[in-house]
Amino acid sequence: MAIDITTRGAARINPVVECGGAQIRAHYRHLATVITVRGGIDATNVDQLSEHARRFVLASEALVLDLSGVTSFAAAGIWLLCVLDGDCRAAGVEWTLIESASVHDLLGDFDEDAMFPTSPLVDQALHALADGNDQRRQALLPLFEKSA
Repeated sequence: MAIDITTRGAARINPVVECGGAQIRAHYRHLATVITVRGGIDATNVDQLSEHARRFVLASEALVLDLSGVTSFAAAGIWLLCVLDGDCRAAGVEWTLIESASVHDLLGDFDEDAMFPTSPLVDQALHALADGNDQRRQALLPLFEKSA
């Protein structure tokens, strides 16, 4: 069961949304909102997927886009990645992409301009976010120490 983080007040179940051959679901995990997409991403559903995913770019939370369950990824799917990358940059939100083999294969055909921050697994992405938070805290500690 996932909790809908867009609801204020009482929590409700966050269902899987069907988007023309793909399923998308967002849920909160410690340190980040995880958006999971399964199925195929192509020109017929990329706009709907992008619109749904963009709702979860929140300035206070990192984002993990889990495409590990994507079975087919057309070139139109790069639009989804570019939109999320732009929204996250504008909001100052750190994000990470989890690729399936089909996503990795297509992105490998593009030059370095199409590079996105990636991690092999959601758990590893969350661990990297935690490590980054720890490093930032350590860097700030000297600012809070009292001088004699």
